[in-house]
Amino acid sequence: MQSTITPWEVKGDIDYDKLLREFGISPLKDLPKVFTDDLLFRRKIVFAHRDIQKILDAKKNSKPFVMMTGLMPTGKFHIGHMLIARQMIFYQQLGAKLYIAVADIEAFLARNQPLEQSYQNAVEDYITNYIALGLKPDNCEIYFQSKRSSDAKKANAYYRLQNILAKHATFNEFKAVYGDISPAKMVASLLQAADMLHPQLAECEGPIPVVVPVGIDQDPHIRLARDISQRIKLPMPPFIQLSSTYNAFMPGLSGGKMSSSDPNSFIALTDTKADVEKKIRKYAFSGGQPTLEEHRRKGGDPDIDVCFQYLKFFFEPDDKKLEKLSKDYKSGKLLTGELKEYTIKKITEFLEEHQKRREKAGSFISKYIR
Repeated sequence: MQSTITPWEVKGDIDYDKLLREFGISPLKDLPKVFTDDLLFRRKIVFAHRDIQKILDAKKNSKPFVMMTGLMPTGKFHIGHMLIARQMIFYQQLGAKLYIAVADIEAFLARNQPLEQSYQNAVEDYITNYIALGLKPDNCEIYFQSKRSSDAKKANAYYRLQNILAKHATFNEFKAVYGDISPAKMVASLLQAADMLHPQLAECEGPIPVVVPVGIDQDPHIRLARDISQRIKLPMPPFIQLSSTYNAFMPGLSGGKMSSSDPNSFIALTDTKADVEKKIRKYAFSGGQPTLEEHRRKGGDPDIDVCFQYLKFFFEPDDKKLEKLSKDYKSGKLLTGELKEYTIKKITEFLEEHQKRREKAGSFISKYIR
């Protein structure tokens, strides 16, 4: 099946090695222990980068740096969204200042979602889950693209930067980076570039290394921001080139990328035990064989089994246990039904604790939105 990988659509088979070559991205290698202690880096779920050395040097030398990311406030917050949320928390624990943009303008321009709906989704679902997952208010600034800040100097600088970026971009450049493009997508892309770059303005942190963790489908935004930023003569000194890291996609229940528009493709963080049981048993794509006898003889394929992938991404932190599950599944000792039941147990345990924290998280939201 022919694949489509854009910031607005992902479909078909995903060849990560091919994308690394096409986009000019480097595999992550030789990371310091503080990174490899983290499950996402250790298991190569976060697997590639641009200019990560700037961030590694900042951490090594106890220098300040920023992690900047965004959220698209459409659909339900699901376990796939935890990929970026866990990286937020990881970088915050490393000492980074966090800038988190709610892309309500992009949701309006590219997906026709009203700003009021985006605000409600962001506050009641996304930000509440971030807090429950462990995001702290210190050194964390969450803002909406439609209303950058009550601080006029900061807000003016942010929107001014978007217009300066527009002066240094060309339509042919947009076509080369994105392929199909529209005025609305151009505006949204320039605003995303301002999101990534504005932490370096004098009204914010000043020149500072910035890392942007994304799925590889968002790389066109990174490339555009990196290219344009180097042509701008303001601020002085010039922008430090953006760093970025890339994570694999967490598969949807039936395979392919998890989609917020299809409730049967994901586990939401508000799902009940009954929801989890139904979705895993009914929809989770199996790497097992068609019959019990054949599975015992040939074994299963954990690399395509959705339950195993969920355990790998989040829900089985013990590497030795995960390796045993993989070995037993490949040998046919572990059956698909048994793997599904184990996955249901692990996800349900996580959600029960998370939902307790989520109930308390809403009262703290005002401390995060700046």
